[in-house]
Parts: sequence; structure tokens; C-alpha cells
Amino acid sequence: MPRGRGAQQTKEPPPPGAHARDEAGDQRDKAAGQRDQVAEQRDDAGDQRDEAGDSRDDAGDQRDHAAEQRDQAAEARDDIAEKSEAAIRARIMEVFDRSALARREAASDRNRSSQDRKAGASGRTDAELDRSTALADRGAGASERTEAELDRTTALADRGASAGDRADASIDDLTGVYLRGAGSVELERDIARARRDQLPLVLAFVDVDGLKATNDSHGHAAGDRLLLEVAKTLRATLRPYDLIIRYGGDEFLCAIPTIDLTEATIRLGLVNAALAAAPEHGSVSIGLAQLRPDESTEALIARADVALYADRGRKRAPASS
Repeated sequence: MPRGRGAQQTKEPPPPGAHARDEAGDQRDKAAGQRDQVAEQRDDAGDQRDEAGDSRDDAGDQRDHAAEQRDQAAEARDDIAEKSEAAIRARIMEVFDRSALARREAASDRNRSSQDRKAGASGRTDAELDRSTALADRGAGASERTEAELDRTTALADRGASAGDRADASIDDLTGVYLRGAGSVELERDIARARRDQLPLVLAFVDVDGLKATNDSHGHAAGDRLLLEVAKTLRATLRPYDLIIRYGGDEFLCAIPTIDLTEATIRLGLVNAALAAAPEHGSVSIGLAQLRPDESTEALIARADVALYADRGRKRAPASS
């Protein structure tokens, strides 16, 4: 049905860069997860090296203990050798042989004790190296976590910027209400919510009277002021959560949930009274339609449009004598 009204606005494309920022945020979150895994692996490696160092320390202690026992055994054998030499001089050769054997065994014990001490010292050195490596791994893990947190912070900032870009792309710069594309998505949500909760919803189709004539006579700046005044009046008349969409150049759609057609008629009837008192002295034609069960969004808008034409026709009809 031709309307003879201002050109309708097309759906605004999403701003450039919003999708790329979302992808960058996802990639940074993924990198943060990978760095956390690397940090945990390094912590595990550090723990294993600490455990190896402890085991080597224990082995060194055991070797030191064995060395001390061998030293004591050597000293006991030395005592035996000296007593044997003093007590039995007649058996010098025999005692000498036994003494030499005891000393050889004592020297062997001391040699083994020295080797054990060296092995213990080497084990302690290895344990200290393991601890140093574990400390370095923990430092690297902490660094990875810091970078992961930075990635998450950057990803959050990217998502915030992306959400801001989308919000800017959804709102009409002049009137501050939803543009047609984004507003249509919100309208579908309001209708789905009304069906789910089994509550009424009224759709108002609002057309600014004489906008083209205002533009032609007083310039587009005056027409913009009139559009802005209509949008402000609709916001003041409706509730804060009622949806307002700039549907076309001089058209608005308003979704008013939880009230019926009678209450919506009373509420929207205040708009023209407010506009008559405004500096621009504007007026609007309004068509109302209440959502029916299983009715599509397109059908609801079409019925509101028909009601709008009827309201405009009543305004144009000559007064009866």
C-alpha cells in the first residue's frame, strides 16, 4: 500500500572493527589459557626437581653416616693394631701383618668415606641446581600468568569497545531512539516475552504530521527539531522500558507491553496535547494494534499501519455541519 511519506531508513551495518575486536579478544583468551597451562607444567617440573634434590640430600646424609661409621671402625682397628704391637712384641711379624692389614682396611674405609662425602657433596650441588631451576620455572610461570591476565584485560577492553560500537550503531543520532534494524530485533524480543508471559502488548505506529512541509517551508533544521521534539514527547509519555524505534524518515514504532488497547489509547492521546504546547507546535497521527495470539510481527505492524491511515483520514475529513 503506497504511503506517500518520507523515505524509510535501511538497516545499519555493524561498525567496522567490532567483529575483529571480538576475534582478537577470543584469541587473547585462548593464548592466556595456553600460558596458564605452560606455567602449571613448569610448576610441576619445579616440584619434581625439589623432590629429586631432597632425595639426593637424603642419600648424601646416608653416605656421611656410613663414612663416620667407617672412620670409627678404622679408629678401632688402629687401636687394636697399636695394642697388639705393645702387648705381643714376640709376635712382631704376626702382629705387624695384622696391623698392616688393619691399616690397609682402615685406609680403604677412609677412601670409601671420602668418596661417599664427594658423592654427597655432588648430590647437594645437583639438588641446589634443581632448586634454582625450579625457582626459575616458577618465575617464568608467574610471568606467563601476568601476561595471561594482561591478555584477558585487553580482551575485556576490546569487548567493551565492541559493545560500545554496536550500541552507537543501534541508536539514531538525531532522536536517540533505536534505529529500524536494531529496534526490530528488540521488538521481536518484546513480542516473544509477551507470548511467554501471556501478557498483552500494544504496538503504536506514529507518523509526524506535515514533516515534509516543515522541511520545505522552514528548512531541514526545523524538521529535525520537530522530529526530536516528537521523540522526546514519546519518551516522556511512555514508560522508561517501552521500546521506541525510528521506523522511517517521519515514522516511529512504539511497543507498549503489559497494557491493553484501551489504556494505550489514553496514554498515546497525551502525545498530541504535549506537542501542541511545545515550541515546534507539532502533531502526530497514531495507529494502535494489540497483539493477537499466534500473530506475526509483520501482521501486527500492518494492522497498526492500517489504523494509522484511518486516524489520518479522520483528521483530513471535513467537519460535519
